[in-house]
Amino acid sequence: MILGTLMNSGKLSHTVAIILKALSLGYQFGFDIMEVTGLPSGTVYPALRRLERDGLVSSSWEAEEQALKEQRPARRYYTLTRQGKEAEGAATKRYPLLTRLIPDKWGKTV
Repeated sequence: MILGTLMNSGKLSHTVAIILKALSLGYQFGFDIMEVTGLPSGTVYPALRRLERDGLVSSSWEAEEQALKEQRPARRYYTLTRQGKEAEGAATKRYPLLTRLIPDKWGKTV
């Protein structure tokens, strides 16, 4: 199982854990994750690709029309898979302070 492999291999690093936590709280695209975690793009995007490769995350591109309407490049949105949700739960157990590091996207004030 992928989750067992992550836990036993040490691949459930703090960086992976914080990205999984951000995704679980509603942060769905790379820049959003970078902003809330403070991680650089050279960390976030390769980690997201690995998480997708490992089946913990799935992604899809937003409609080009929406991006054009907002005059910006199209975003790639990431979501946790079932296995990703399990890994996020394991990450929260392993790193309990994660619950205080990242504000819930839907509960934060703008």
